[in-house]
Amino acid sequence: MGSVVEALANSARPLSASNKGLNTMRVALVHEWLTTYAGSEKVLEVMLSEFPNADLYTLIDRLPEQHRAGFSGRKINTTFLQKVPFVQHFYRWLLPFMPMAIEQLDMSGYDVVISNSHAVAKGIITGPDQLHICYCYTPMRYAWDLQAQYLKESNMERGVRSILSRYLLHKIRMWDYRSAQSVDHFIACSNYIGRRIKKAYNRDSVTIYPNVDTEKFVPGQAKEDFYLTSSRMVPYKKIHLIVEAFSKMPDRKLVVIGTGPQFKRIKALAGPNVTIMGYQPFSVLLDHMQRARAFIFAAEEDFGITPIEAQACGTPVIAYGRGGAVETVANGVSGLLFHEQSAEAIAAAVVQFEKAEGQFDPERVRAHALRFSTERFRSEFTRFVRSRWETHASKLHRGGVRPHMVNEDAA
Repeated sequence: MGSVVEALANSARPLSASNKGLNTMRVALVHEWLTTYAGSEKVLEVMLSEFPNADLYTLIDRLPEQHRAGFSGRKINTTFLQKVPFVQHFYRWLLPFMPMAIEQLDMSGYDVVISNSHAVAKGIITGPDQLHICYCYTPMRYAWDLQAQYLKESNMERGVRSILSRYLLHKIRMWDYRSAQSVDHFIACSNYIGRRIKKAYNRDSVTIYPNVDTEKFVPGQAKEDFYLTSSRMVPYKKIHLIVEAFSKMPDRKLVVIGTGPQFKRIKALAGPNVTIMGYQPFSVLLDHMQRARAFIFAAEEDFGITPIEAQACGTPVIAYGRGGAVETVANGVSGLLFHEQSAEAIAAAVVQFEKAEGQFDPERVRAHALRFSTERFRSEFTRFVRSRWETHASKLHRGGVRPHMVNEDAA
């Protein structure tokens, strides 16, 4: 398996080093916001490593100091939202201002613009001679097919607040669709998201799975008698259903790592066999992933990095069979899928898993996770950008337009 990863790594490097035209094009990377260090920020780090001379733009930059290593020494360009005091605590409520803010970023000096987007980043304005590639994690969830769910979870199904919210989301939806038509090429983070891009924007896409750090998440000690789930505690993650299921199975142990708005509710649901640990550092999370019998995942996720991290540790995953999990969990090989978001379905899946637990070989589970390695993402993403740039530059050349290049001697 190591030779496969090494081959991918070697095939990736020439793409970013050997092509002089690719190196000398001016690139801008546009990210939504830098407030936490999660999956999209890990993807952004790899993009920046492939295009080290790229300029980085974002709505706001309030990333905690302990997570800035991957962005050190780089100027980060922000918008007027950056000047709002304590904006990191309520920036999501500034959604009505985000389309205008992202449109104020000046992209006119770049050949290639890459937006890393799940909300408004793809709305930057580019010209006809510029190439805009969008790496899309999802069309804006709350504006499209999940609008009803978000209104319900925010207690805004009725009343004046509901009317205002629905009108705002209607306007956002119109802007979102229009801005999607200005993207030259969409990359979807999963086939599931590719279908959502087609449904919302009527645009085709190519799937390139995000990078998972399979070098940090590795098998460890022997398995112990407990199950694990780890996530930010927000409604759509369905952590409360997992805790409820195990509270009804007192002979089985569950460990929950994570925090969030639903922490108090989830802690109140926990029986004596459920341990709520709250936020934990990486070393503690890794240790539990390595020792758990299985990782439980009940969300309908766009992709879902955490289940792959668990599989990289040789730990099988019991997951809800919708969304990205259908593509990242090999049913019967690296885990089991259940098909209803309910405590009863989770409990039944645990029982089913225990009957077949011997078939989940840790080495096979990890081998499946290696399909989502960082080197694989680096290779596929850079190859995609290079090929689209070469096609685009060729069209400009035939049309008598010379793409802007920095001085090659100075590069």
